[in-house]
Amino acid sequence: MKQQPVTFDSAGLKLAGILHMPEGNASAPRPAIIVGHPASSVKEQTAGLYARRLAEQGFITLAFDTATQGESEGQPRGVEDPARRIEEFRNAVSFLSVQQGIDPDRIGVLGVCAAFGYAIPAAATDHRIKAVASVSGFDVGAQFRVGADGKQDPAVLQHILGMVSAARTAEARGEGIGTLPLFPANEAEARAGGRHLFEGWEYYCTDRAQHPRSAKTFTLNSLDRLATFDPVRFVGMIAPRPLLMIVGTEAVTKWVAEDAFRKAGGPKELFWIDGATHVDLYDKPKYVTPASAKLGDFFRSHLGA
Repeated sequence: MKQQPVTFDSAGLKLAGILHMPEGNASAPRPAIIVGHPASSVKEQTAGLYARRLAEQGFITLAFDTATQGESEGQPRGVEDPARRIEEFRNAVSFLSVQQGIDPDRIGVLGVCAAFGYAIPAAATDHRIKAVASVSGFDVGAQFRVGADGKQDPAVLQHILGMVSAARTAEARGEGIGTLPLFPANEAEARAGGRHLFEGWEYYCTDRAQHPRSAKTFTLNSLDRLATFDPVRFVGMIAPRPLLMIVGTEAVTKWVAEDAFRKAGGPKELFWIDGATHVDLYDKPKYVTPASAKLGDFFRSHLGA
């Protein structure tokens, strides 16, 4: 497998990506898969892992950093903008469509965690995307509205929106852009927040998978944009193109995939990885291996070998 750094334009910004190409010369243009990363993540983390796994199975894959994060352009840093991330998927399709060795009629998308939420409206409106899959698919807007488990006290969202409103006024006064830490300061605080919070902290903030370019804060003016982002309502528009959702049986976020599955048309499949939590599917070989095999089968079936 070969890896090639690439850049492409989206909304006037240059995005940094890595193109993963299978070994050997193909007799015909190959199918390609865009792999989107979770919120705060970068292309070198779980998106890159799945991109490599799929390239080993014969697909050309692209993992890239969203604008204002990783190696991609954009200021201020750490903005998480749903509209922009959706448009990035469309522009990634455009980029791949004109690359030598890629069949523009056989392009799919894999969204890991929050990227699934962005992939839904992108695929719903862009018929060039021929197949959609997710791993630990989540709606990051729901994270702020109702929490990872869907049971958050509504007062929490109102508190967040109050913080955002004050931050926007402070920014207008020239006091700078407010930011929100994404992770606890230490292991004790992470463990106190429950299993899901601890696993996120462990992945992003320890030697397990931390990366110097992954975002540790979001701008506060990202949060009101996320609070009204509700992509699952559009999942039915993906049909009749196929949809695969891979979910861990122990994932606290699995209710989002179950809801999306109910609302999706067909063909569709909800594939369970026994014993896996949400973050387990980011990098643990015990769970990534069967997930990657299932993804390979899915994309081969719908994009061709």
